[in-house]
Amino acid sequence: MQIEITEVSPRDGLQNEKQPVSTAQKIALIEGLVAAGVKRFEATSFVSPRAVPQMADAEQVLAGVNVPDDVILQALVPNLRGAERAAQTRAQEWVCFMSATEGHSQANSNCSTDTALERLKPVMALSQQTGKRAVAALAASFGCPFEGVTPTDRVVQMARALRDIGFTEMKLGDTIGTAIPSQITEVVRALRKDVPDMALVLHLHDTRGLSLANVMAGMAEGVTRYESSLGGIGGCPFAPGATGNVATEDLVHFLHAEGHETGLDLNHLIAQGRWLSDVLGRDLPAKLFAASPIGATIPNDPATRAVG
Repeated sequence: MQIEITEVSPRDGLQNEKQPVSTAQKIALIEGLVAAGVKRFEATSFVSPRAVPQMADAEQVLAGVNVPDDVILQALVPNLRGAERAAQTRAQEWVCFMSATEGHSQANSNCSTDTALERLKPVMALSQQTGKRAVAALAASFGCPFEGVTPTDRVVQMARALRDIGFTEMKLGDTIGTAIPSQITEVVRALRKDVPDMALVLHLHDTRGLSLANVMAGMAEGVTRYESSLGGIGGCPFAPGATGNVATEDLVHFLHAEGHETGLDLNHLIAQGRWLSDVLGRDLPAKLFAASPIGATIPNDPATRAVG
């Protein structure tokens, strides 16, 4: 099976880092991952610099990065003001972020989910006017730090509302990493039944160590698009207890070992992860970070074998 991976370390990964990461380092992160074969990134975020200082250089990152034309650069766009900024850049896709639950919406966006939906309507209109592609991202799709397990009916309700605005693709965010495989199955099946034309992307965190099991559940339902973060860094500043995303290295290693194709170079990813560890000045959560000694490579990466 061909699996498409969106790399979110430049945005979701770095937004929670306390120490500033320079614009040059962010550009080097993206360009290094392009060399490993990554074709789609969440490159930055047009949120208020006061709310997320790490993303204050969004325009500079997008202007400075040197990537081939077939690489898709996404930018998180939470409202019309962010969209107006993004429209002046090379970001081809806008990730329009909102929450599935009222508690997370109030903490993250200081508004109700109804208000958040209304705010996305002019963003969608501007994306159509400027030739950009708007993609929905629904945070807390499986669990909320304030309300507990997110009911499947609630996710379906929000998906219908996003479809009615005009979205044809939705990222399902396991924002605090509490999803379990049976929940992934239930939510994907419900969405496929009620909004069958909505393309689904799974955005998983690894708080309880179940991210790869959740990937397996998603793949069993035919989901072929996933988001991950180099080194397993990440987390939501407005979701207490959230840990990092599923690590790109671990995800690719798992997929290749199971005979699936990603188009990514695992050994290059491991090397880039060690570079990122040096930049951040700490060990990273990725399992392969500890399992692969410095300078070591993964022998006979199954990505090179024929898939039956």
